[in-house]
Amino acid sequence: MSNNVYQQLVDDFMARVKAKNPGEAEFHQAVQEVVESLIPYVEENPQYKHAKVLERMTEPERVILFRVPWMDDKGEIQINKGYRIEMSSAIGPYKGGLRFHPTVNLGILKFLAYEQVLKNSLTTLPMGGGKGGSDFDPKGKSDNEVMRFCQSFMTELQRHIGPNTDVPAGDIGVGGREIGFMFGQYKRLRNEFTGVLTGKGLEWGGSLIRPEATGYGNVYFAQEMLKTRGLDFAGKIVAISGSGNVAQYATEKVNMLGGKVVTLSDSNGTIYDPQGIDAEKLAWILWLKNVKRGRIKEYVDKWGGEYFHDQRPWNVKCDVALPCATQNEINKEDAITLVKNGCYCVSEGANMPSTPEAVEVFIEAKILYGPGKAANAGGVATSGLEMSQNSMRLNWTRERVDQELHTIMVNIHNTCQKYGTEPDGFINYVKGANIGGFVKVADSMLAQGLV
Repeated sequence: MSNNVYQQLVDDFMARVKAKNPGEAEFHQAVQEVVESLIPYVEENPQYKHAKVLERMTEPERVILFRVPWMDDKGEIQINKGYRIEMSSAIGPYKGGLRFHPTVNLGILKFLAYEQVLKNSLTTLPMGGGKGGSDFDPKGKSDNEVMRFCQSFMTELQRHIGPNTDVPAGDIGVGGREIGFMFGQYKRLRNEFTGVLTGKGLEWGGSLIRPEATGYGNVYFAQEMLKTRGLDFAGKIVAISGSGNVAQYATEKVNMLGGKVVTLSDSNGTIYDPQGIDAEKLAWILWLKNVKRGRIKEYVDKWGGEYFHDQRPWNVKCDVALPCATQNEINKEDAITLVKNGCYCVSEGANMPSTPEAVEVFIEAKILYGPGKAANAGGVATSGLEMSQNSMRLNWTRERVDQELHTIMVNIHNTCQKYGTEPDGFINYVKGANIGGFVKVADSMLAQGLV
């Protein structure tokens, strides 16, 4: 078939998706990015077409919406929305994070759950895909307010999850504190101590390396991409966005591999330190963000450098860019600037941080571009390893978990390379990740019948 025919099939498919899911822009974007890779593959493999696997995969198996009433420190009742999208259980229990952020809505969570299905498949671990959360904002809330919210949230969610059904984890706004409060409430209500959540504290079922996993895994994936061109991180200038968990540990791993991280950011702006954010500076940032819960601009007062208010890092000259903040943080103009300034590797630590127009720029320039469903799969992969340890009532060493994580990220890269290598030798990691993730889920769905 010609490209025009394939494009018409994509357009027809997306028209049906948009009609069924109006107003969910992020979900439409995620589906379109996937089906553009998969329509030609499905046409060449009619067993998937006849069973309408693509259509089934874009419809969640279950969508749960509920209210979350809680009391603030002033004694006033507040009400938030709670969600859980159970997208696919074709290859295992639903698995995916919980996000607490004012921007959370149904469309964003459906996009994240859809991406999670393919991401989890790529890890080769037996995990389905899901996502959930609330429009609750933990910023500025006291520990007691966060606890009361988490307890109310879990009072409803506990009816729908379990170690063999759905195993949530953390995401934006949900760290160790929030996981602890939710796990405690689950245990109180269900009278059982199980691996129902991942990202737990080490003392009560958590895994070593879990906090580091997404950032470490992203750098491991970038390292594999660089190897295809005979390169490594030694001496490379790296721009990273975000300053939360993923960005912090991506910075740590880049430092370990000999690179120099020169930027971090938060929702207010970007810091630029041409001397590099070394281990001492990074330790201070962990205190600033995880303990003080301050803003990244305070870095400049302590360590020097420049602060760009209300700007992202993508104007800074770099060899490697690791977007680790949030969705759609790199637009077309940012992508053009990155390529023009000599950036030849982009590895996504966040979920869908590049707009479709930005992705097009990267692929047309034939730089190394690792999409989030592949490049940031280290977090959920280590969540899967935590599930395994919980099932066996064992704790693995830090070295073993890190080794398992590294192996998984190498295997994900190999899968992307297998399905994404073009005739001219260029590796289209978007195509490779989409097809590689799809095949396992699709074959499982066919084997299980109309589910």
